[in-house]
Amino acid sequence: MTTPKLRAELDGIPTYKPGLPPVAGEGKPAFKLSSNENPYPPLPGVLEAVTAAAAEFNRYPDLACAELTAELAERFGVPVEHIATGTGSVGVAQQLVQSTSAPGDEVVYAWRSFEAYPIITRVSGARAVEVPLDAAERHDLDAMADALTDRTRLVFVCNPNNPTGTVVRRAALERFLDRVPSDALVVLDEAYREFSTDPAVPDGIDLYRDRPNVAVLRTFSKAYGLAGLRVGFAIAHEPVAAALRKTAVPFGVSQLAQDAAVASLRAEPALLERVAALVAERTRVVDALAGQGWTVPETQANFFWLPLGDRAEDFAAACERGGTTVRPFPGEGVRITVGETEANDLLLRTAEEFRKEL
Repeated sequence: MTTPKLRAELDGIPTYKPGLPPVAGEGKPAFKLSSNENPYPPLPGVLEAVTAAAAEFNRYPDLACAELTAELAERFGVPVEHIATGTGSVGVAQQLVQSTSAPGDEVVYAWRSFEAYPIITRVSGARAVEVPLDAAERHDLDAMADALTDRTRLVFVCNPNNPTGTVVRRAALERFLDRVPSDALVVLDEAYREFSTDPAVPDGIDLYRDRPNVAVLRTFSKAYGLAGLRVGFAIAHEPVAAALRKTAVPFGVSQLAQDAAVASLRAEPALLERVAALVAERTRVVDALAGQGWTVPETQANFFWLPLGDRAEDFAAACERGGTTVRPFPGEGVRITVGETEANDLLLRTAEEFRKEL
């Protein structure tokens, strides 16, 4: 029996693997530390905005996301025409690949980095050029610059990097940007920007302003706690932003998501308090792990990385038995979200016991 012909580019494309849900034991708490979610409930005013929007979800949402776009333009001091929205930053990242890269073109990114990059690249038919991280689990920007060719159309720089939490600092990033040809687009993926406290880590929006080939990705899924509503955005010069609007799925960002994002932007004082609390908890957990003898790469995200190599899956299994689920990358390491204090304490107990086996 013949079957429908599907695109050959789909052969071998990895499937995106979400973080596993918590597995509750008898009478024991279970916590999910596998998806970099914000452990706090929605910010003040968000539930009210979503509830009001829900009364009209028999209607299509605002296609242009006009109120949200205006709010973002004011918040970041950029023209409205420089903003494009989408279904989370990963949705906008896919639009960026679609807008720039055809079969035979090349997309360059560090590896390991965000696991959606190879998927969205190969779906477009473009060639993925993966440049290994350096020994400290950071972007090797010199090697990435050396990997650029006349077929390079797009470069992703995930800063802070998912899953390692490491960062690229301003001087190194500016040197790299100076080496990128002006007809290749550099995307600064800043999904975790709000958690960075290192003053040497640049705000990508500052860099984009006088560089037409730089775009910045942001999301409401992490610090703002709207992971379940799927809304992200790019800030880019008008030709790029216009291309993103052309490649967007019509009505992809629901009205609930739009209104929740606007309310979240207006609750910035509460956001900053929560981010500060998570950063303090990150410091506590990483310091405790160091005290146990672990080597943890410096992180500026709401998660951290344990380079466990072949023991990654064993550690993840131990965590599950101890009441937490984490995100293993077999043969490489484990990414662990900074969650509730109780969850982090359970994780630390598991890590202390597991350390004795190494």
